[in-house]
Amino acid sequence: MKQTTIPARSEVAPGDTWNLASLFESDEQWNGELARFSGLAAAVNAFKPAFASPDKLSAGTFADCLDAYAQAQQLGEKLSNYAFLKKSADESDAANLDRFGRYMMAASAFEAETSWLVPALQTIPDSLAKSADARLEAYRVWLDKLLRLKPYILGEKEERILALKIEGDQAPRTAFSALTNVDMDFGTVDTKDGPKPLSQTTWSRFMEDPDRAVRKDAYLKFYASFDAHKNTIASLYAGSVNQDVALARIRGYESARAMALFPDKVAETVYDNLVSTVRSNLDALHRYYALRKRVLGLDELRHYDVYVPLVQAVKQTTPYEDAVGLIGKAVAPLGDEYVQTLTKGLLGGWVDRYENRGKRSGAFSSGGYEGDPYILMNYKDEVIRDVFTLAHEGGHSMHSWYSARSNPFMSYNYTIFEAEVASTLNEDLLFRHLLKHAGSAQMRAYLLSTRASDILATLYRQTMFAEYEHRTHALVESGTPLTAEILRSEYRKLLEAYFGPLMQFEEQSDLEGLRIPHFYNAFYVYKYATGISASLALAQRISAGGKSERDDYFRFLKSGGSRYPIEALRVAGVDMLSPEPVKAACAEFARIVAELEAALT
Repeated sequence: MKQTTIPARSEVAPGDTWNLASLFESDEQWNGELARFSGLAAAVNAFKPAFASPDKLSAGTFADCLDAYAQAQQLGEKLSNYAFLKKSADESDAANLDRFGRYMMAASAFEAETSWLVPALQTIPDSLAKSADARLEAYRVWLDKLLRLKPYILGEKEERILALKIEGDQAPRTAFSALTNVDMDFGTVDTKDGPKPLSQTTWSRFMEDPDRAVRKDAYLKFYASFDAHKNTIASLYAGSVNQDVALARIRGYESARAMALFPDKVAETVYDNLVSTVRSNLDALHRYYALRKRVLGLDELRHYDVYVPLVQAVKQTTPYEDAVGLIGKAVAPLGDEYVQTLTKGLLGGWVDRYENRGKRSGAFSSGGYEGDPYILMNYKDEVIRDVFTLAHEGGHSMHSWYSARSNPFMSYNYTIFEAEVASTLNEDLLFRHLLKHAGSAQMRAYLLSTRASDILATLYRQTMFAEYEHRTHALVESGTPLTAEILRSEYRKLLEAYFGPLMQFEEQSDLEGLRIPHFYNAFYVYKYATGISASLALAQRISAGGKSERDDYFRFLKSGGSRYPIEALRVAGVDMLSPEPVKAACAEFARIVAELEAALT
């Protein structure tokens, strides 16, 4: 969809927006269910006296209590998804902000009022937790995972205090989003077609512009806006890190990172293996940047030169509907049901397709137990990477689709560690399909260039982000307060290491560390890198294999939250406790770079 100005939400065609009717038919229905949700804490609390004597608690009463709690949680998830999606579509709409705020208040109140339950569950006898009562089967996995947290669960009073803080703890993330997506004005960029608006979403388009003057202008203006707000944003991020560290200490974890990895049963060695393995394979990355400098004919490589396509002669315009068709053909190795379900969803009401004013930047998939697995896009016909992004988010959504249909509510939700496998596997299948059907040597080179950029962004860049998160939290844990200057200094060291000696940075380049929204969800980004490492191995396994290999992958997709992620991936055929998948992913990147060099010689 071509546009010279960013439309208001009201100007977007309904067919280009998601249909949230699978959640609620109207805002009024949502309001009514929110009122009902606000009363569900009482149903859970009615069981509190029974836990005063856990040894006398019957399996039937225990199941009744868990039923009441699960029903409230399921409705809460549904309410949350609707409010979050409406807010994400237009953060400038006061009604959307009010709705999300009211949900957060209600959810915080529910968590506070029922905060006695989790500590109480730690007191139940093992015989009850492992009871053969059929009604407890739906809670078996959830209970096992919850009871594993026992060393870090506090008393009723302390858990209530932490629950009351949930809403306030969102402040750094919420303020960062409002500031960067709504309040900050990035101005316009002069192009051959006249001035065009610069925003968080159009930023990527400008960075891919073949006109270096346009890229430089966009880069400097973009970071000038962040420079003007650097102390505010640094304070917001420091507040987020301080919250992470404080919570880890309150609960008794050794570190914020240990707290983040413990629920998924991911050893910290997995994180460390990722960083050390990628660090030891930076030569291929530096070789790629050297190739980029040579192909672009630059005297010096600048930070605003790293995203422009290397094969300028290839023009690729892919309307949204054509992108869906390409994705359907690419994922054909996964079978008819997968293809038909995904295609119907992408063309139906799953996707909010294009940018509008106030809309959240980037892309995401938001699937739940009820309702469609929705996808937010800011799709641009002329950016081929957006086709890969759509395939990526479609992988998330199909993972949600299978998980919700294969597990009870309390154990359907898979981890982010696993989610990045399903999404990046779809990207690799798309690349393989497009490369196989490339109509010319130029198109082949273009696809190799695009794939190298995408693996770089997911494997190397996210590992750099993971290093940064570990450093910022470790600084606070060692007693060093985070200031804008310290944050910029730490980030610049990483920029210099990962981009290598050929890169010439601007004074403002280290402000990049202040604009990454994922940092407000600590120790999340490493999962992108581990995910692509696993998915590259699985894509090769599925493409070269047959029904058995595909069935293994679907056992993984259907696992939901019924297994820990390392175990679920082992079922699919990949061992992430070993550094080998990361080494293989780095080797695949090096192979693509070598093939790209040959294609561009």
